[in-house]
Amino acid sequence: MRNAIFVLSVIFAFQLWGQERSTISVKAAEVSTGVVIVTAQRVDDSAKRTSIQLQCNQGLSGCTELKPGTYTMVRLPKNRGMYDCTNADLYSVEADPATARKIGEYCLTEK
Repeated sequence: MRNAIFVLSVIFAFQLWGQERSTISVKAAEVSTGVVIVTAQRVDDSAKRTSIQLQCNQGLSGCTELKPGTYTMVRLPKNRGMYDCTNADLYSVEADPATARKIGEYCLTEK
């Protein structure tokens, strides 16, 4: 049993290692024809704030219409996630993505 826990811990650590974390500021969210569209900016780069758009299919698990505020975004490795695009999981800004429950999973588009 102890070996199984160790192996699972190592696998989980490697998955987190391949992910990119950033802090985003959600400006607005809307629903259009069954798609939740979230407009946000990355706030990690103080010199250059990158505008991003997050989308998910309303009604699917992990699709939440976010309220304006600050969140931690974890970009998933290629070919991981629910959508056929760059996937990103969002967490509360004070939460640790390694242990916290995600708020939602979205398709990420940088503008």
